Amino acid sequence: MKQLTKAEEEVMQLLWKIEKGNVAAILEELPEPKPAYNTVSTIVRILEDKGFVSHEKVGKGHVYFPLMKKEEYSNQSLNKLMDGYFQGSFSSMVSFFMKKNDISLKELEEIMKNIKDKEQ
Repeated sequence: MKQLTKAEEEVMQLLWKIEKGNVAAILEELPEPKPAYNTVSTIVRILEDKGFVSHEKVGKGHVYFPLMKKEEYSNQSLNKLMDGYFQGSFSSMVSFFMKKNDISLKELEEIMKNIKDKEQ
């Protein structure tokens, strides 16, 4: 999977949210201060080159939509994080986040329940 820059990921998050949109629609969703129209257009074309986005021609313009589901991207990003920083160990990663985020026993029990539910 190709890596996304922070700006590319921000645009992808918006496309996943709105599902389809032209550059103006994406720009409308961005927080202030908004980047230039041409900047967003360039980012969308880069995302298209990377295989994350495609478009359909509508009139004289383009409507863009994500090719990759958010869950798929999240899963691949999490695996890359786990492999790069925790030697591929899920338990090391969970332990790290538990210590750094002061997870309560109740939250840990919920996580364990979700894991058990997934196994069934």
